[in-house]
Amino acid sequence: MYNILVCDDEKEIVDAIEIYLTQEGFRVIKAYDGEQALSILHQQEIHLLLLDLMMPKMDGIHAIMKIREEYSIPIIILSAKTQDTDKVLGLNLGADDYIAKPFNPLELIARVKSQIRRYTNFGAASEAAASEHVYRTGTLVINDDRKEVTVDGEMVKLTRIEYNILLFLVKNKGKVFSIDQIYEEIWKEEAFGADNTVTVHIRHIREKIEIDPKNPKYLKVIWGIGYKVENIQ
Repeated sequence: MYNILVCDDEKEIVDAIEIYLTQEGFRVIKAYDGEQALSILHQQEIHLLLLDLMMPKMDGIHAIMKIREEYSIPIIILSAKTQDTDKVLGLNLGADDYIAKPFNPLELIARVKSQIRRYTNFGAASEAAASEHVYRTGTLVINDDRKEVTVDGEMVKLTRIEYNILLFLVKNKGKVFSIDQIYEEIWKEEAFGADNTVTVHIRHIREKIEIDPKNPKYLKVIWGIGYKVENIQ
């Protein structure tokens, strides 16, 4: 059962919407101003919000701004036909749809179901993405399931050794590793005279992932110690 939060200062409208949605199997939670809606969101799981714009204490526009700081649930604006400016502003601030007052109950139900479908499909896609082994720092992203590296959304082609070095460092971003540690991790053998081998591969990686390899953003040398990948949020 999906929880629908209906927020409107007109009690009759809230009660009517509750009847329509309850008949469709939804659970309806009621609020009568933006502050009350925010309080409910903090206390229980809500899957969709129907929100009026003109309300006391906190209007719908300010409520949308606050909600979008924390939540990605679908928001459908309940809007009087004369409020085109506010309606557009609400959509620009993060609302997903609007329903003009007075509304058709069948249209209301159809739009609610449509947004719920989109939200649940998005949630499934997010869970699938989370199940992949994805590592990132800044705009450098490694998808280890797909063996793909992107920087600023652009694909980067690396050799197998280059990829393994970068993956190792990104998995341990912020931590400094000596040349010998990198060599032994990647080549799986004891490091004898590994300096040149590792240094050449590091240089090639920098040339591929850095805008300015001489002033690297990601892959940095710590003089006298080794290398690290910066932890960039």
